[in-house]
Amino acid sequence: MTTAPTPSPLSPSPAEEWHEILKAQLLRMPGLPEDLFKRLRRAKLTFGDRVHCPFLRPFFLSPEDEERVRTVAETMAELGERVVISALSDKHTFAQLHLREEEERLARIHVGFGPASTASRLDAFLLPDSLKFAEYNGESPAGAGYAETLAEIFNELPVMGQFARKYEVHRYSLSAKLLEALLQSYVDWGGSEQKPQIAIVDSEEVPTWSEFEILQERFEQMGIPTLISDPRWLEWDGKSLVAQGKKIDLVYRRVLINDIVAKPTECSALVKAYTAGAVCVANNFRCKIPHVKAFFAVLTDEQNGGLFSLGEREVIRKHVPWTRVVADVQTAHYGQHIELLAFIRKERENLVLKPSDEYGGSGVTLGWETSESAWDEAIERALSAKNGAWIVQERIPIRREIFPYIADMGRVDYRDMLVDFAPYLFRGKLCGFLTRLSSTGLANVTSGGGQVPAFRVSPKSLPSN
Repeated sequence: MTTAPTPSPLSPSPAEEWHEILKAQLLRMPGLPEDLFKRLRRAKLTFGDRVHCPFLRPFFLSPEDEERVRTVAETMAELGERVVISALSDKHTFAQLHLREEEERLARIHVGFGPASTASRLDAFLLPDSLKFAEYNGESPAGAGYAETLAEIFNELPVMGQFARKYEVHRYSLSAKLLEALLQSYVDWGGSEQKPQIAIVDSEEVPTWSEFEILQERFEQMGIPTLISDPRWLEWDGKSLVAQGKKIDLVYRRVLINDIVAKPTECSALVKAYTAGAVCVANNFRCKIPHVKAFFAVLTDEQNGGLFSLGEREVIRKHVPWTRVVADVQTAHYGQHIELLAFIRKERENLVLKPSDEYGGSGVTLGWETSESAWDEAIERALSAKNGAWIVQERIPIRREIFPYIADMGRVDYRDMLVDFAPYLFRGKLCGFLTRLSSTGLANVTSGGGQVPAFRVSPKSLPSN
């Protein structure tokens, strides 16, 4: 816990201005934290019993920040699609991604339409002089419905009313952009229905089911019939995919390929319909190729330089951390020849180990927070893993900011939080952000982090006399 930050003597930042307004309003309206929690629960912004956002300030980015992120993030999405094409035509590229046999089979099913990733998300740290990506979620990123709803709730707070007198405040229409991208992929697939029947498909046990309900409501408000279905409720009659008695034209696939592989019987109707080309599925199964964390090893390994232009290689050098699949091999580290395992042991303070295909922070080992013996154990775990590869990645600079945190009994503390800033890309175009805060080195809801909305802000020009 820290005390409320003091505004700088220079022109205060948007965050400092917000904190000043908030301090005054909390004195007049001590029930503000409790009111926010009630709004969050009413809007289904909960993860289990916890609300998504125990913080009383959004994340602010400038128009210049947004443009910087847009340029690099859209390039990254383009590289993801490039690697998909290369991997499917070149066994050497494919082998570097270490997909399991069944994942490769699914990825090689011919689809012949649109991008592999209709929706994707990059996890990043945005600093004044750098933007570094930690990983690429090319498969089925969650949170867009939550992020948009959270922004709407913050937009209605009394603090925002006062703040907006001085700043132009922009929020992001994520659900409309997502729907637009899904419908475009449907058209690319050859779909001709003016209002295709969408099914949002995932297991009913997932904690993000409430987000599907948010998206269903929004898609239907925009005129597109939408239902939510567990894969076990889908039926394949040899011609059509059916759910709840309705023929499905477009699957917004949120069930992970990991789960499709692990539960083939439960997901067989979906896979059969996809294989027969009877339904548009977005993201399609090829998206697994750039989704695995070994994708960054493909990007940063000099042997693959021919896949990318000079300008793209410069983007990779500046924004993608050096990454390798853990193995007893020789490789290069920024042009220097190294024995990889010896390098990993020696450079523990500057490296991260993680499975190439896990999520929610599972298995991530931060070398600078780990003893030498525990690091050696992590290396052995990586080398002996039977089910998928592990990667080693260089440590990247992180962003921290002070945020007002709603503690027990509605008390507001000011806490120093890590800020994980994740651009959403729909059909390769930047459409908004998921912003997660954490007090530890891992920023995700499953590891106890929280979420705040992101707003683009710029000072309003003062009227001239």
